[in-house]
Amino acid sequence: MHPSHPPHLHALIPCAGSGSRAGAGSPKQYQRLAGRPMVAHTVEAFRALADRFATIALVVAPEDREIQTALPAFPRDPGERLLQVGGATRAASVRNGLLALRQQGARPNDWVLVHDAARCLVTPTQIEALIAACEHDAVGGLLAQRLADTLKSAGGDGRVHDTLARADKWLAQTPQMFRLGLLLDALDRVGDSVTDESSAIEALGLAPLLVPGSAQNFKVTFPEDFALAEAVLRSRSKG
Repeated sequence: MHPSHPPHLHALIPCAGSGSRAGAGSPKQYQRLAGRPMVAHTVEAFRALADRFATIALVVAPEDREIQTALPAFPRDPGERLLQVGGATRAASVRNGLLALRQQGARPNDWVLVHDAARCLVTPTQIEALIAACEHDAVGGLLAQRLADTLKSAGGDGRVHDTLARADKWLAQTPQMFRLGLLLDALDRVGDSVTDESSAIEALGLAPLLVPGSAQNFKVTFPEDFALAEAVLRSRSKG
């Protein structure tokens, strides 16, 4: 890396999912929580650190028209990008978003923080903790939480097949922070089957850093998650 070109930070938020598991008629990232679309809460966490990021980018489906209603003021400044290059899978959306960032001037050695639009409870403090832990790391890493519950594996009949040791188990969260070029190469190699960026990096034989996150940084996925996320957001606003 040339000393006159320190790496930039980019936030990439895939926002092209259909939200089918949420049981709603529209993509879950646009449903309202605490009076605002879910994705608006997600974006605000990164906007609070706007001076840290060269780019805050949303990756949406090419045919998406709801984003303009959900976030009428996005992009708000030159550092915000609306990338209408979302794919059929999360991995495809991330890969397409990375390619778009490269085309717009991001460098292979830049850091990219990929974060799920549906993890709307992430805080600027958690994002900063990930950056601090990873910005001098050789590989990069991800927010994650140690598994507290007893972990079971199921058989084909829906009954317990085994109880797994939990001492070394973590729940992967986002953001996940890796060099743009490395992550793009990893996704090119493994294809669209991976469900997070760390899995792609691991497939290269590398070991991402686990950075302790928070139980509140959960992904709003199922119908019952919405009430919990709403309660957390409203409690924060009161605080």
